[in-house]
Amino acid sequence: MSRIAVIGAGKWGYALYHAITLNHEGVITSRTPRDIKGFVSLKEALACEYLILAIPAQEVGVWLREHFVYHGQNILVVAKGIEADSGRFLNEIFEDYVPQEHLAYLSGPSFAAEVVQSLPTAVVINSHNKELAQRFGDFFPNFIKTYYSEDVMGAEVCGAYKNVIAIAAGICEGLHLGKNAAASLIARGLVEMQRFGTSYGARDESFIGLSGAGDLFLTASSVMSRNFRVGLGIAEGKSQTKILKELGEVAEGIGTAYALKKIADEKGLYLPIAREVYNTLEGKDPQQSLRDLLSQ
Repeated sequence: MSRIAVIGAGKWGYALYHAITLNHEGVITSRTPRDIKGFVSLKEALACEYLILAIPAQEVGVWLREHFVYHGQNILVVAKGIEADSGRFLNEIFEDYVPQEHLAYLSGPSFAAEVVQSLPTAVVINSHNKELAQRFGDFFPNFIKTYYSEDVMGAEVCGAYKNVIAIAAGICEGLHLGKNAAASLIARGLVEMQRFGTSYGARDESFIGLSGAGDLFLTASSVMSRNFRVGLGIAEGKSQTKILKELGEVAEGIGTAYALKKIADEKGLYLPIAREVYNTLEGKDPQQSLRDLLSQ
């Protein structure tokens, strides 16, 4: 049996499968059979010692309840988001099923399309178990520089929140507000993200590094970002349903925007950009959201 399996064969899961199998033996699986070399059943994948979980954030809880059986596997979580219904972070969900020392979380700037092309980038593997993080790092090829951190909460907040800011950046682009506005929005988004994260005990350095600024700058500045394209659709007056139909892919920032709204209401947190993203997803005119943001 292969040592490592990727679970989730979407664009991101396949990109990681491409990367790790350049130098290591690996398999891949998903709920829908794919014509991919190395594709196996879920049962066979779960028998591997190392797992890369590339399941969308909003599906993680249900998937774990219905399909996962733990027998000592080591898991690298590569989804980025907060569960919309509960407001729970992915590490909180996974730790109900897997001991903390067997879990790691991937963060940093990494568009799937560029990973498949073997273009260089740098990422962070975050875990309370440094040895485990380094073992997962050994699976990555030379064009992906890996760093290590114990700040799991920082990685969770950065990976989730940057997608919401990317939606806002897409709205900014779609409204033709200019580069000054875009830079201002992203900078304030980073501050908002950091303020939110430190309230959960995340470390400041995570927000100015690859996990925070690095991933945010990437995701909030390119049409390669699904969440950025969601923002473009909102600026064009499209409904959330139409945007998702045209996108044909999961945009993690949508569920996370709803989660952040829930958390902000419950805890009384000041999250102006995230709140306005939520409002626009619920049908508020984006021009009015802009005016409201500028007046705060």
